[in-house]
Amino acid sequence: QVHLVESGGGSVQAGGSLRLSCVVSGDTYLSNCVGWFRQAPGKEREGVACIYTVSGAKWYDDSLKSRFTISQNNAKDTVYLQMNGLKPEDGAMYYCTAGRRNGGNCLNSVENNYWGQGTQVTVSS
Repeated sequence: QVHLVESGGGSVQAGGSLRLSCVVSGDTYLSNCVGWFRQAPGKEREGVACIYTVSGAKWYDDSLKSRFTISQNNAKDTVYLQMNGLKPEDGAMYYCTAGRRNGGNCLNSVENNYWGQGTQVTVSS
């Protein structure tokens, strides 16, 4: 089992910034990529960004890559999502996820991934 614990969500005004953190623990050998998804009420879950923990390769949703940055710490046990220029439509529950891939976009095919409980982001106009 891979355990994921998110933190850093909160309420900000439009234009503000937040940094989300995801601590990864447990059987981490079961995953080689960690990512962020989000889901707003009444909307489908959507991929935000992901990172391959060994190579450092990153993937982003094209519409978010100019404002969001994914990174990891040197120990590779914490993955961050820096969100700048937040908009009201960025408000959602943000989930950290971990899985194993053989390359390619790690935002795809996440059905068998491990998931955290989520952290809420609210952006007011």
